[in-house]
Amino acid sequence: MASLPPVVSAAELTGRDDVVLCDVRWYLDGRSGYDAYLEGHIAGAIWVDLDAHLSAHGAPAHGRHPLPTAESFAASLGALGISADDPVVAYDDLNGTAAGRMVWMLRVLGHDAALLDGGLGPWTGATETVPITRAPCECPVRAWPEGAFVDIDAAAAGGADPAVVLIDARGADRYRGETEPVDPRPGHIPGAVNVPMTDNLDPDGSFADAATLRARYGAEGVKAAGGANNAVVYCGSGVSACMDALAMERAGLGRPAVYIGSWSQWSHTDRPAETA
Repeated sequence: MASLPPVVSAAELTGRDDVVLCDVRWYLDGRSGYDAYLEGHIAGAIWVDLDAHLSAHGAPAHGRHPLPTAESFAASLGALGISADDPVVAYDDLNGTAAGRMVWMLRVLGHDAALLDGGLGPWTGATETVPITRAPCECPVRAWPEGAFVDIDAAAAGGADPAVVLIDARGADRYRGETEPVDPRPGHIPGAVNVPMTDNLDPDGSFADAATLRARYGAEGVKAAGGANNAVVYCGSGVSACMDALAMERAGLGRPAVYIGSWSQWSHTDRPAETA
């Protein structure tokens, strides 16, 4: 089977009986993604817990969703029954804001993975309410590649470096500091430009085409350099920013680095914040 692009439509899954479907629903307001899964999910999809499988846990100074160690992530994949050879298609019901984290994590490791375009909303295929599990398997530990993500110092440096495009993927109101629903301080990292990840979508919730995305990020100065580019992207806690990373890859602009700690880490420090 052909390798998966960053984003796939439901139609592109036709005949792909080798794909592991992953439901990665998660809500910032505290609702249970697992309860939503049990109320109805794509037939055959397994449940993936963003907090348990795709994040580490530590002090608030590390951010809300730190990246798990390579060993921990491999163990989670094995427990879920996902081997290194299993193609993955992940979805949620918020246009990829949570599921994009899993897809990005897999793709930076060279694992065949894609985000389901539009997520659960436009799905017209079979659904079910019975939880699905797969037999546990061995999944090898694969080290996180250098350059896939950056720390807080590199994010700060990126905002001051004209050769780097530091992108805040949150909504404009949070970027400008007009509202801050979850973190200690409002605002954004100095030097960051605002490119809301929701603007990657067409009105129906599907991803914009590659040319539109390429023009959008190109207008901010993003340039491909091999398989990477000159951008660093962040959001509230390093989750929805991964959707921006997938959008850039879809656009043919390579893969940016993700600042995993994002605003949830920055706002716990005394580093400066801009609100304009």
